[in-house]
Amino acid sequence: MTESFRPPAAADTDAAAVYALGSSHGESARLMRQAEELAPDSTALLDRLGLQPGQSAIDLGCGPRGILDLLAARVLPGGRVVGLDADPAHTAMAAEFAASRGLSGVEAMTGDARRTGLPAGSFDLVHARTLLINIPNPADVVAEMARLARPGGFVASMEPDSEYGMCYPPHPAFTRLCEIYPVVFARNGADPAIGRRTADLLYQAGLADVRVDARVQLYPHDHSRRMLRLDLVRSMRPHVVEMGLASEAELDDLDTAARAHLADPRTVVVYGLMFMAWGRKPS
Repeated sequence: MTESFRPPAAADTDAAAVYALGSSHGESARLMRQAEELAPDSTALLDRLGLQPGQSAIDLGCGPRGILDLLAARVLPGGRVVGLDADPAHTAMAAEFAASRGLSGVEAMTGDARRTGLPAGSFDLVHARTLLINIPNPADVVAEMARLARPGGFVASMEPDSEYGMCYPPHPAFTRLCEIYPVVFARNGADPAIGRRTADLLYQAGLADVRVDARVQLYPHDHSRRMLRLDLVRSMRPHVVEMGLASEAELDDLDTAARAHLADPRTVVVYGLMFMAWGRKPS
């Protein structure tokens, strides 16, 4: 496993700055949990693409782990896996994760998913998960994904659509946090409802045989993703306060009350839909 860092050019700095959830130890830890939480859905997506040993794949916006292990299990031995992220701290964590798993043939790179600088037609699969939702102009990323795919290769993305988040019985603290979330999340132009648009973005990038599927984000009371919306607001707390949407004290009260409500096994909580979209680059 190798790790390479490109110099922090202006494009890279800009790429890190637009990430809607910011950079913090807490956010990195959440992304590590997310890799485990979303592994079954990612596995189902990869099963549809038929990757083989000896092929190549890149995970754009891989964060501290992404799906590097899932890709390695399909293309190694003999293949190549690249994880790319705009945050050097996450690149270092991804390299450490791959090394700890003994994933030879995996490379971690720091770079901008909109302008990777990698050669065109380099990969049999170009993948992104919960990346487009954080980017102000997601079409730029999808165009780069299509450029990186070899003719006949796949572009695939898994993105949430959070418009229909709810809990039952309703609770004012959860409702208030759900009102805060899209406002602060979209402060840089990110779209919390990107999931429904993902297939169309693949079409716009010139991909063929585009397919789309969706799964409901509904989790039992003992699932770590049960508190997702609350964790996301926590990650953006400095921006919530800066924008005047809530005070630190109010956020503490809302978080405590909402977590107690969601911890009740009788409470049903839905965070929306998770869309999977994939298409093939014409030969």
